[in-house]
Parts: sequence; structure tokens; C-alpha cells
Amino acid sequence: MPDKKSPAPEVKHLLSILSDHGSRHLTEAEIDLAQTNLLLCEAIEKLAASFLALNEATEAQQAAVEQLLAGSASPEEIRQVLKDKQSEIGRHVRAAVTGLQFQDMTNQLIDRTARRVAGLRALLGAVGTGSAAIQSACNTQTLTAALSAINLTLEERSAGLDSTLRKAVAQTHLESGEIELF
Repeated sequence: MPDKKSPAPEVKHLLSILSDHGSRHLTEAEIDLAQTNLLLCEAIEKLAASFLALNEATEAQQAAVEQLLAGSASPEEIRQVLKDKQSEIGRHVRAAVTGLQFQDMTNQLIDRTARRVAGLRALLGAVGTGSAAIQSACNTQTLTAALSAINLTLEERSAGLDSTLRKAVAQTHLESGEIELF
């Protein structure tokens, strides 16, 4: 029958908390990395579409200039085509700039992921530092107290890490409006 002063419940509690908090923080890092990947894919698609559309619009603009020079179309028709293409090119340039602004959101996600991993490293370091007290513990009561202190430190550091990293990633200066993720 286990002794009432046995450190086994504290050890079990410590390992359970360590596993739960470590898994949760790593899951959050994985989610941020997946979101970063989606943003990068979307940004690349937007940029590719914008650059292809820009190319088509400038080719159409060049064709209109060539028609004007060849005299095969009226100057008024060509003027309207050039004006329309100028407006179209402006839209595509703005769309490309919007695609480039996804870089800001991906930087925020990468930064948050790096801070989460560093925080998890510090959290695990605190558990390691606390384990030094366990090695020097000479009785069950001291060992139980040391394990309780490690549990408390683990809970506090994990909560602190959560509170500093639970912020949405946002971009508020896009031409097309505001974007906020999770």
C-alpha cells in the first residue's frame, strides 16, 4: 500500500502536465506552420495570376499601339483601348501588391511559432532546473515539495506563454480591405 507521503502522485501529475502542455504548444506551432503554408500558397497563386494578367494587358496595349502605327484602327478606338488597358494594368498591379502583403502575415505566424518553440524550450528548461532540487532531496516530504514547485512553475510558464501568443494575425493596410486570421 503506497505511503501517504509518497511523491508518486506528484511525479504522475508533473509528467501529465508536462505532456499536456508540451503537446498543446507543439500543436499550436503546427497549426501556425500549416496556416503559414496556406498563406504562402495563396499569395503565390495571387502573384502568378496578377503577373500573367499584367503580361496579357501589356501585350494588348502593345498590339493597340502597333495598330495605331500601322493605321489599321482609328486613333479614337486606340485611345479607348489604351485607356481601358491602363485601368486594367492598375488593377493587376494593386492585386500583386496585395499578394505581396501576405508576407507580413506569414512573418507574424513564423515569429509566433518561433516564440512558441522558444517558450516551450524555456518551459522544459524550468522543469529541468527544478529537477536539480529533486536530486538533492533527502526525504519524501522535500521531494514532494520540490515536485509541487515544479508543477506550479510549469503551469505558470505555460499560462504565460499562452497569454502572450494567443493573438490573431492581422493585416490592416491591404488595398482590398482588412484580413485577420483566427
